[in-house]
Amino acid sequence: MRVINLSSGSDGNLTYIENDGTRVLLDAGLSCKEICNRLNLIGVKPDDIDAVFLTHEHVDHVKGVDNFSCKFDVPVYAHEKVWFSFDFKAQKISCKNRIAVNSDFTFKNLHINPIEVPHDVPCFGYSFENNSKKISILTDLGHTNDRILSSIASSQLVYLEANYDKNMLLRNTKYPLSLKKRIDGPNGHLSNTASEEAIDFLVRTGTRQIILSHMSKENNSPDLAYNFMKDTLAQQGIIEGQDVKIDVATTKPRVFFRIK
Repeated sequence: MRVINLSSGSDGNLTYIENDGTRVLLDAGLSCKEICNRLNLIGVKPDDIDAVFLTHEHVDHVKGVDNFSCKFDVPVYAHEKVWFSFDFKAQKISCKNRIAVNSDFTFKNLHINPIEVPHDVPCFGYSFENNSKKISILTDLGHTNDRILSSIASSQLVYLEANYDKNMLLRNTKYPLSLKKRIDGPNGHLSNTASEEAIDFLVRTGTRQIILSHMSKENNSPDLAYNFMKDTLAQQGIIEGQDVKIDVATTKPRVFFRIK
């Protein structure tokens, strides 16, 4: 199994997952043209994509899904709660390609578990599993809890939101107080502190690769987030590079991660 994030953040989210010939996307938050461009960069033809799975209806996650599904006849899977609010916006996705799910299911050679997370609209993280290989992607959530963390426990690799540094958010003069409260609220996004607490738990359940994701350009930075995680985890006896490897997802494709 291998995975690469093709874009992460408020400008658009797009992740490619492949397992023994099965090729899927999680979210389609770029234009159809740009989705095709990003796939071409990694040597994947757009018409080889078997399915798109959606986390929620926000535009940075669904911008290109309508045109992409229509152009390449690709089925789109989302939890029925997501389809309830998104269905009327997806005017080009054919009826046969609108697949609603309400629990874990199998798609080809992948076992897929949508994990409901607290956000300001119905929203789901996902785990993709094949035998003992497990990848989880968890972004756009205001907080974690035992149910959410146990759902992604034992993942070898986790894309985990680290959206903002609280001090940077509070000092941001461009954001009104209402927006700051939304971001920092229980249905907003994960701070660096909350993300580190989740990483501490995940490492102790076997996760060895974390990719910090959905990072705010205004209220965080890759170096700030990485160094905070490394230093804070070290205080708990978890050494980055030894007990866990931490990378940062950006708006551009970086590297494939492989789970053997």
